Amino acid sequence: MRWRGQRRSRNIEDRRRSGSRGRVGQIGGVGLIAVLALGYFLGIDITPLLQDAALNQQPARTAELSEAEREEGEFVSANLALTEDIWADIFRDQLGAEYRPATLVLYSGQTDSPCGGASGATGPFYCPADRKAYLDTAFFKTLRDRLGAGGDFAAAYVIAHEIAHHVQNEIGILGEANRLRQRVSEEDSNRISVRLELQADCLSGVWARAADERFDILQRGDLGEALNAARQIGDDTLQRNAGKAVMPHTFTHGTSAQRQDWFQRGFDSRDINSCDTFGADAL
Repeated sequence: MRWRGQRRSRNIEDRRRSGSRGRVGQIGGVGLIAVLALGYFLGIDITPLLQDAALNQQPARTAELSEAEREEGEFVSANLALTEDIWADIFRDQLGAEYRPATLVLYSGQTDSPCGGASGATGPFYCPADRKAYLDTAFFKTLRDRLGAGGDFAAAYVIAHEIAHHVQNEIGILGEANRLRQRVSEEDSNRISVRLELQADCLSGVWARAADERFDILQRGDLGEALNAARQIGDDTLQRNAGKAVMPHTFTHGTSAQRQDWFQRGFDSRDINSCDTFGADAL
């Protein structure tokens, strides 16, 4: 991925120097829709995947960032800027609206949000209450080493997906879906969550295609990295890898095939209207 020559976003809140803040709690509330919040998958214990990261977390830190951490921050900032530029274009051209960018919070170990506590075990997530995405960049290592989804564009897909939830929030889809989830059964709530997540995958594909057309960011293998990441974090794959039986009624993000398919749909179409998972008879 060609990201080094891109502008950097100013909408970064870097909490990594201050270390852990507050208590670590469960990420709660139906308003918190996370693509890679692995602890959010019902019926899956992925603690073994994250044990190494947990052991390496320190209760507080005051030291300067390492060179690798600074590089990760630059990568995130460049990708966030790409989402800002592309979604501003799409909102203007396809929706006749103005895009209001999200803030992305970088943290190390644990932090707080209006949607609950965040830690390395929760993965990246978007909190609509403060319109911020939260990311511990150590998750990129988990994504690569534990989940088998390496590559810089796999990491870019993670960022794009969380910002896609912000796009849903800006359009009004996220709030309406979450209000509906509060009024239905757990199984029906899971079905709504799947449609939200697959739509975010599709919107990520729309972004990827548009970003490449405008900024020429994709290199050979990048699309495959994103599709592989989508496959590795499908509900069915995560359940199998956790040694559990596949239980479709507990799915909250969609199968590996569905996640790949909806990302590809968005990429092929470059049209936000192609991402209507709620109007689709079949996913």
